[in-house]
Amino acid sequence: MPQSSISRIRDCIRSLNYVVTLHAAEELDDDDLTILDLETIILTGQITGRQRDRKTREVKFVVRGHTIEGQAAETIAKFNPIGTLFIITVYLV
Repeated sequence: MPQSSISRIRDCIRSLNYVVTLHAAEELDDDDLTILDLETIILTGQITGRQRDRKTREVKFVVRGHTIEGQAAETIAKFNPIGTLFIITVYLV
């Protein structure tokens, strides 16, 4: 049975197999969030949407969860061809 997308995303977070893009790092800073907030958003969250990149046709996942302090937040992430998770952006909702 194939692994569910949220399980695969969480496994990448737990194993530190992820990359935070410059844009996502800037968004974390703008919202006064830390990398631990980002990890908590994913570990407590659920996939609320999927988007397909128009150029690359890659699937991007919208994950909604909570920060360490319980604030609602979302992140958008995708996998590269070798399975590394890329965090595209993160923001409070």
